[in-house]
Amino acid sequence: MTTTPAIDISQLPFEKALSELEQIVQKLERGEVALEESIALYERGEKLKKRCEALLGEAEARIEKITLGADGRAKGTEPLDVK
Repeated sequence: MTTTPAIDISQLPFEKALSELEQIVQKLERGEVALEESIALYERGEKLKKRCEALLGEAEARIEKITLGADGRAKGTEPLDVK
């Protein structure tokens, strides 16, 4: 894996941020890098983790629950209670 610190993490979509985070974790677990690079990878991984958490939080806020009528058919939506 080649790290790409030039890419602004705040612009990464969830899938790319998660993929890069997974690659960083694998590389750190295998111990393939020197100490200084490990520290840099860890710091980037922390930022990627925060990005993924933020995007998941935004997605949860947008999810709506489908409400059903007495006949069992969908009658509308309401905000999902995320507690």
